[in-house]
Amino acid sequence: MYVNAPHTEEFLTLQEIVAAARRNLPPGPWSYLVGGAETETTVKRNRQALDSIAFRPRVLRDMSAIDSKASLLGQRTRLPVFLAPIGGLESLVEGGAASAARAAAQFGVAQMLSSVCKPGLEETAAAAETLRIFQLYVRGDTKWVDDFIRRAKDHGYRAFCYTVDVAMYSRRERDILGRFVKPWRADAAAGHRFQSALSWDEVKRYKDRYNGRDALPLVIKGIATAEDAQLAVEHGVDVVYVSNHGGRQLDHGLGSAAVLPQVVAAVEGKAKVWVDGGFMRGTDVVKAIALGAEAVGVGRLCGLGLAAGGVAGLVRALELLEDEVRIALGLLGCTSYAELTPRHLAPAAPVAEPATFSAFPHLPVS
Repeated sequence: MYVNAPHTEEFLTLQEIVAAARRNLPPGPWSYLVGGAETETTVKRNRQALDSIAFRPRVLRDMSAIDSKASLLGQRTRLPVFLAPIGGLESLVEGGAASAARAAAQFGVAQMLSSVCKPGLEETAAAAETLRIFQLYVRGDTKWVDDFIRRAKDHGYRAFCYTVDVAMYSRRERDILGRFVKPWRADAAAGHRFQSALSWDEVKRYKDRYNGRDALPLVIKGIATAEDAQLAVEHGVDVVYVSNHGGRQLDHGLGSAAVLPQVVAAVEGKAKVWVDGGFMRGTDVVKAIALGAEAVGVGRLCGLGLAAGGVAGLVRALELLEDEVRIALGLLGCTSYAELTPRHLAPAAPVAEPATFSAFPHLPVS
C-alpha cells in the first residue's frame, strides 16, 4: 500500500524555492532579479540553448559510488558551481553578500562577490570562510582599480575578475516600467565612463603588473564569442568566463550554452572556462561540464534561495541542486565529471516555450 510519508524539509523542490521567493519579494526587487534587457530575448535564449541539448545515457555501469565534488582554483568544492556575482543582494535579503558568503561556506562552494553588492569587500570576507573571488565594475582610474586588487588580495580572495560586457548600461524595462531604481545605480552613474573605456589594454596592464607567483589569477567575465576567447588567451587570461550577464545587457544575444562549445574550442585548454546564463537545474550543470566548462555560475538561483529563506534557503537550494546533479550523473552512467564528454549530449528541439522559469513547469510564476 502506498503511504504518503511526511517530509521534514520546508522545500522539497527548487520550484518551491522559486515560489517562496516570489511571495517574499516586493515587485521592484522581484522584477530586478528575474528580468532582463528590453524584450528579454537573451534571457529566453539562455534557457532555449540549454533545452536544445538532450542526453545520451550509458547503462549497465556500476553507479554505486558517485563523486559530485569538484576542484576550483586549487580548492575542493562540493559542486562545480559557484555563486555568480549579483549587484544589490541586500535588496533581496538582510545581510546581502554576507548572507550569500555564509551560505556558500555552509554548503561548500565558492562565492564571486560583485563590487556593487553590500556590505562590501572586507565585510563580506569577514562574514564566513569560503573560497572567494572578487568581481569589479571599473568606476575609476588605474590607481582606483589597483586599490581594489590590493584589498582583494589582502582579504583572502583567490582570483580577480573584470566584467567586460557593460560598456553601455542596458535598458531593463521591467525595472523601468515598475519605476524601480536600484540604489547603487545613482552612485555608479558618474564613474561609468571608466567602464565604457575599458579595453584589452587594461588586461595587459594587469598581467604585466601582477605576474608573480602570488598574483591573483585573472578572470574575464562576459566573453560571448570564440574571437574574444582567443584574444583572452593571447593576453594570458587565466579564466575565460562565458556570460551574457544573464540576459541583462545586450538583447538578442545567443544563449550561453550555445556559445560555450565555441569558446572551449577556441581556448584549446590554455585557460579554464566558466559559464553562467540561465543555469537553474542539476541537468543544466551536467550539460555545461560535458561541454567543457570547469564550473557553472548560478546567479538568479542564488538570489532566489536567499529571498526564499535567507542563508538556510540558499543552502537548501544548493542541496537540491546537488541531488539533481548526482541523479543526472548516475543515470548518464558517469561516476564523476571526468567521465562526461560531449558524446553524452545530442541536439534536440525544446519541448517548452523558453522563459526565465521554464525550467520549473509545475509552479508557474512571472
